[in-house]
Amino acid sequence: MGAQKSIHAGKAKIDVNVDFTHKLCASLMLPSLRNTGSPLSLIIGSLCIKHPNLFGGSEKLDVSWDKGLYDSNVSITYRRPRPEWLCQKCFVIQHSFSPEIGVHGTPIDNFSRSGSGDVNLSRLSVGLDRNEPASSDWSSSTSIKFEHVQLVNDDGRSITRDIDGFPVTCSGNPHDSMLVLKQESQYAKANDHSFSRFSMQIEQGIPILSKWLIFNKFKFTATKGVKLGPAFLLASLTGGSIVGDMAPYQAFAIGGLGSVRGYGEGAVGSGRSCLVGNSELKFPLSKMLEGAFFLDCGTDLGSGRLVPGNPAMRQGKPGSGVGLGYGLRFKSPAGHVQVDCAINSFQQKTVYFGISNLI
Repeated sequence: MGAQKSIHAGKAKIDVNVDFTHKLCASLMLPSLRNTGSPLSLIIGSLCIKHPNLFGGSEKLDVSWDKGLYDSNVSITYRRPRPEWLCQKCFVIQHSFSPEIGVHGTPIDNFSRSGSGDVNLSRLSVGLDRNEPASSDWSSSTSIKFEHVQLVNDDGRSITRDIDGFPVTCSGNPHDSMLVLKQESQYAKANDHSFSRFSMQIEQGIPILSKWLIFNKFKFTATKGVKLGPAFLLASLTGGSIVGDMAPYQAFAIGGLGSVRGYGEGAVGSGRSCLVGNSELKFPLSKMLEGAFFLDCGTDLGSGRLVPGNPAMRQGKPGSGVGLGYGLRFKSPAGHVQVDCAINSFQQKTVYFGISNLI
């Protein structure tokens, strides 16, 4: 149950997407993180305003706002026209707000769910993105951004410590500041029978001021898909590590949809390093319906104790886990519906229900 509308105001285009379906499904499947009490909390959607010729020289301005159940993201992007064979540059201002469940959330029901830890992340970033022209099967981008990260509780008040009295920032203040240089590279190749994809991301904190964080964070994802008759086998491996200054919210959260199914978000562990493997076999049941079997596993490589305050140990997270299960994928021109049922190492079942692009 949703609605989409495009409005043209002069040269600008406004896209509005409002969806009530996600809220309804989530209320049936997930525990409430907090009492919102506002009618606006029932709405999940997005608003996007695009102007293709802001100052008469083909400058593009995109303003977008995405609202989820308990998170939101606002982004303003300005681009100047450049030939396709040159680097594309854009100026970006972004603000996001989200509950920090992956690190500070409390695992419940044999780790199959994660409860709110009363810690929320408010992140403001300003900077430049630079996208290199694609060369063969490789593409890359570079960005440099100033980030201001503030921690707040569910009532919106700034906090410096979690419910156990441990710091939630690296500086010990209600906020951290950092200048981050980020490099991303991606390789992708596909044919009629298989595809391969590899992505690598490196972030470097630059200490222009003594109080700013200095760190190096590395993450990679390797994915391989192979067609096996009418079925399709998909396997991926994700890993990463961080050295230098670190706040708890920068830890790698392991567990949940997109990580190790069968566990709540971050319920497997949260560490300075991580390694997650996923495999899934999909097979057609009808023209629009697919079945799937999957196996996920993940570990923090024993690095949970290296996160400031050791939140994983205080919450009793195991540090490694395995999830297996089955699911259905329904695909139609109106949108996609995905249902997964997974069981974790503690014999606890979890059902994931997702909807995307539903009109």
